[in-house]
Amino acid sequence: MSAYARTGKVISMSIIALTGAFALVLQFYLMVTIPNAEHSLPFRIVNFFSFFTILSNILVAKSLAILLIMPSSFWGRFFGKPAVQTAIAVYIAIVGITYSLVLRALWHPQGWQLVVDMLLHDVIPVLYIVFWLVFVPKGSLNWKHPLWWLLFTLVYLIYTLVRGAVTNWYPYPFIDAGALGYKRIAVNVFGLCFAFLIMGFVLIVIDKMMGKRKQLLDHNDRNDIS
Repeated sequence: MSAYARTGKVISMSIIALTGAFALVLQFYLMVTIPNAEHSLPFRIVNFFSFFTILSNILVAKSLAILLIMPSSFWGRFFGKPAVQTAIAVYIAIVGITYSLVLRALWHPQGWQLVVDMLLHDVIPVLYIVFWLVFVPKGSLNWKHPLWWLLFTLVYLIYTLVRGAVTNWYPYPFIDAGALGYKRIAVNVFGLCFAFLIMGFVLIVIDKMMGKRKQLLDHNDRNDIS
């Protein structure tokens, strides 16, 4: 990677990490300071970390911050793996797509909540996908990776349904077992898992195409030099 490309990568990572940190902190503040809140403060704090949107954006901001600050650490090496970065791309892409197709019309945030809403569901997903396309090395992924990436989603769904059964609070209407019943929830969970797998396979296809293109360009460059 050229010095120009490395500089661009660092700038991109910094912008996304800082934007994500700002949006997450502001969203946390807005949630814990809700006037006349129905739930207690500890309950609202747990609720904050129970949204897939929040968890995915935390992964984006945390992974990039670690890669910037301590890339040689254990977690730096972990988040530097193309498979891990692609998994995060899958999660944050689904966040943006699901919100736009299913959730956006269900409420109309105003003020700072609207700002946070756009950052978490629109800006950061787009920025991270562009980062993945431009800067994450291509050609090392295989067709089994989407199955491994699905584990995070399955653990999240299990946690959400178990906690929801105990507290009667669900972060999203399409996994509200109290309102929809478990038969409908089973269909929705299957649909969600299918969407995550499809997104994973789409990124695998892109990875392989871009990897082959890079190999071809490198091969042509070596032939030109020789």
